[in-house]
Amino acid sequence: MSGGGTILARAVSDAQDRLLSAEEPLAGLQRRCGGELPGTIATPELLALVRRARRHGLSLAHNVTAQDNGEIISAWIEVEPVSAADGCEIRLRSWQSTAMPSDDGAAAEGRRRAIDRHLAELSAQLDAGQRVLAVVCDAPDLQEAARALEAAIGQRWTDVLMPENVAHQQPLHWRLLDGIGVVVPGSPRRWRAALVPRVRPGFEPAGFELLLLSDEPFAAEVAPRPLPTPASQRSLVGDDLAPALRQPIARIIANAETIRTRLAGPLPDAYAEYAGEIAGAGNLLLGLLEDMADLEVVESEGFAVTPDHIDLSEVARQAAGILNVRAQEKGITVQTPPSDSILPALAEFRRVLQIALNLISNAIRYGPAHSRIEIRVEDRGEVARLIVADQGSGLSANEQARVFNKFERLGRSGDGGSGLGLYISRSLARAMGGDLTVESAPGQGARFMLDLPADRDSPADRGSKV
Repeated sequence: MSGGGTILARAVSDAQDRLLSAEEPLAGLQRRCGGELPGTIATPELLALVRRARRHGLSLAHNVTAQDNGEIISAWIEVEPVSAADGCEIRLRSWQSTAMPSDDGAAAEGRRRAIDRHLAELSAQLDAGQRVLAVVCDAPDLQEAARALEAAIGQRWTDVLMPENVAHQQPLHWRLLDGIGVVVPGSPRRWRAALVPRVRPGFEPAGFELLLLSDEPFAAEVAPRPLPTPASQRSLVGDDLAPALRQPIARIIANAETIRTRLAGPLPDAYAEYAGEIAGAGNLLLGLLEDMADLEVVESEGFAVTPDHIDLSEVARQAAGILNVRAQEKGITVQTPPSDSILPALAEFRRVLQIALNLISNAIRYGPAHSRIEIRVEDRGEVARLIVADQGSGLSANEQARVFNKFERLGRSGDGGSGLGLYISRSLARAMGGDLTVESAPGQGARFMLDLPADRDSPADRGSKV
């Protein structure tokens, strides 16, 4: 890469992202930011740029900002990797300093969050109760943690990543967890967690973005190289497209949400609305990607689930809790099974939660504003049943026959759905020895019923209340 203009200064970094040598003004900035020469790059945005260039073997150029003794430095930096085993050459093309505004707190916080997103090696979407909704990870030594978080979808993230040196009973307020050190299974590096709230003025956070960051570089010998998957067993979406697309899409969503909620500073309403549209489109794209990956899984040869002893009532309550904020935005009331009700079933918790989330999400999406969704469970002998009933427009007999078909959207357009959710949900239900059916009539709403094998060997079954 060769940019135009005069080179004002040069610097060299090594494979551990330490600044080995630097000319002024880069050397002075390194020291004033608390670093040394040689020493780890102390300017956060420059460190993020160098890491990206080195890891991906790409020549990058970007505007870097930093705070320097009451001034904001804006510098155009070019970074060029020297080789795969070495560091990078850094070239400074422009340098401008301006006085820092006295009310720069919001802007500084926004920049800190943006830097954290660049440096994060794992990110997860959480609901308002800090329960895991989705996970994105590209670090080799975080794969075990990522799998554990995915298996804990619907549970608090602190059940998997234990905060260090915390004597208080969980759960902690999110502000106490923001920046705390965490124990990450499968990684020898030290990690800290950052929690980015999704906030509307005057309201509690509607959810969070969890970021895992480490100041220690990843060593290739930390994790053994996995054996390559035979080409005959690989899937196009699940093995190739999904891992490559999840993180950039999640980053687009996260950055758009930061702009929309004005966490980075004031913004005209029109631009905040544009950012909201970007975030919405990103969520739809991410949902489609997940649906396509799930479709490959349920249609693959030899697909099987891992049944366990679950409480269908608790799964229903957790699913409703995850989607409660979305329901409140439409003024929809969600009625769930009583807190003391128990209905044991034999099924895979993660898959049942996935089905319940799909059914409740559809009821919210297609239900009228200020309506009611009823979620209840029924003990039907050898079958444990979960029912999600809405007050929507209902389905005709012909629509009921087609609603579980692949890519079927019943003529709806503009809602962003893939037409795969109910097809995948029924496939999962049948793989667990159950079924998913619907009862409806035009103008009378719809009742989706998930049947699963009852768990008659569970001690809780003898005293269950539904």
